[in-house]
Amino acid sequence: MRYSGFRVLKEALSGHKGWRPLWRSPDPQPAYDIVIVGGGGHGLATAYYLAREFRQHRIAVIEKGWIGGGNVGRNTTIIRSNYLLDGNEPFYEYSLKLWEGLEQELNYNAMVSQRGIVNLFHSDAQRDAYIRRGNAMILHGADAELLDLAALRREYPFVDFDNARFPIKGGLAQRRGGTVRHDAVAWGYARAADALGVDIIQNCQVTGFRIENGRCLGVETARGHIGAGKVGVAVAGSSSRVMAQAGLRLPIESHVLQAFVSEGLKPVLPGVITFGAGHFYCSQSDKGGLVFGGDLDGYNSYAQRGNLPVIEDVAEGGMALFPGLGRVRLLRAWGGVMDMSMDGSPIIDRTPVEQLYFNGGWCYGGFKATPAAGMCFAHLLATDSPHPTATAYRLDRFARGFMIDEKGMGAQPNLH
Repeated sequence: MRYSGFRVLKEALSGHKGWRPLWRSPDPQPAYDIVIVGGGGHGLATAYYLAREFRQHRIAVIEKGWIGGGNVGRNTTIIRSNYLLDGNEPFYEYSLKLWEGLEQELNYNAMVSQRGIVNLFHSDAQRDAYIRRGNAMILHGADAELLDLAALRREYPFVDFDNARFPIKGGLAQRRGGTVRHDAVAWGYARAADALGVDIIQNCQVTGFRIENGRCLGVETARGHIGAGKVGVAVAGSSSRVMAQAGLRLPIESHVLQAFVSEGLKPVLPGVITFGAGHFYCSQSDKGGLVFGGDLDGYNSYAQRGNLPVIEDVAEGGMALFPGLGRVRLLRAWGGVMDMSMDGSPIIDRTPVEQLYFNGGWCYGGFKATPAAGMCFAHLLATDSPHPTATAYRLDRFARGFMIDEKGMGAQPNLH
């Protein structure tokens, strides 16, 4: 079924009786050519690109819960490619370009809104660092614009420019950045993958891997054994637990990251804005709610809930930037489990177990990477070689000393 304005009109006139489920609910087959563990954005995108780009058949996506119930539906919806280092900037720019054509390709409204993103700076040293980052972005083919105080006052007049403690001196803007409806991404990829013959199997938790003579032959699940020619794992914050079932220890810690949304407001925030003097970022949804977040909760956890001190810290950052938020009510909060790598950058690589592949360690950047992560993981699974934009995301880079430390914090995952 293809969606269009005419189709919406037709269904409205006929009582909406012609809509069908977006994807099938098949029982698992005894074996597949490729099994993807994890039905989030990355897993579904991988399956879709395997079927479309690489003409792979007999693919299954196995999800322990329901589609959209993990991190893909628990984030602040921001997309951008304003990175600095050579290992990251080409990859995220590639992802942003895929976002720009995603809705037409999937025939699904993912609500891609390139409303722009501005990172504020508050000191001369921070300004110099942002100038360097902007130049790196331009050299890699991305867009970047340095905004002075006058430009910021025109675009964001409600920001506290008179805060003596956190003086705003300017900002680095990427006009092509913005937001995307998070769960619509999962639904769109699931629908498109299903249309290409991919089996999406929900409520099917992986309980182990069948490994013989160093080769992965399939997965053990709550619904029985499923054989596979190749197995790709993309399970975000559950990466360490799932890969431990294959006898692998990853350079990853799991941390909780909370997100928040306010009551609905009239349009006040034209784009995404980040507070450079603290960890706070915010955008406004189409429903009017302010969607914002901040730092990690600071302890290892697999729970999809956070703690009150972080709520207070994020609220303080918001108030320092937007004093007018003081009377706005918080509507709800949720937590996602982040797979924090030792250098703050992801891993897309083969594992020491033959025919077992891994996609993880995304830290804060998993959602914005969804299209490129899916394409690059599909490329790896189909060709056994890394995609040109993901050659730096090797699993052994920590042993070789080739880490991609974007924030310069060293091997402390909680600081990335």
